[in-house]
Amino acid sequence: MKLKHAALALAFTLSAGAAFGDGLEHWGASDYWEVLIDPSLGNGCLIQGEFQDGSLVRIGLDRNTGSGYVTVFNTAWGDIEDGATYPISFTLDGESFDGEAKGLYLNDVPGADITFDNVDFFMSIAQRQTMTMFHDGNEVLSIDLTGTMAGLQAVLECQDEQG
Repeated sequence: MKLKHAALALAFTLSAGAAFGDGLEHWGASDYWEVLIDPSLGNGCLIQGEFQDGSLVRIGLDRNTGSGYVTVFNTAWGDIEDGATYPISFTLDGESFDGEAKGLYLNDVPGADITFDNVDFFMSIAQRQTMTMFHDGNEVLSIDLTGTMAGLQAVLECQDEQG
């Protein structure tokens, strides 16, 4: 996994309030991921990383709903309707999953939010090496999950601190 310049990632972080309430708060860092707190999600903790393809990826916990999520933003995705749902499939090291993504925007950058309520799935992401996402049979994202185990362990530590 390669992160782009930290200033660009910080710019996304500081402007996150446009999509996620009052903005994200820095908690720490773990390997390739920044660890953040989202006050708009009940002080849910998350990891965030930016990838060479321009994707900004967030994996975290929504304490308001008791669910987990993977949210991805990418300028190359074109027209996504805010609030619309899209059928998606993705693989974790080749194991396939189907789901639904909700369209959203972060500072005019289109994105997709995928929620899940299975804790085992959350930790399954941490144990994998590659996540690939598809829409209408076309690959829209493929990322290296190196360092995700340490990142999600930091998310759990962060979450414990939130009470």
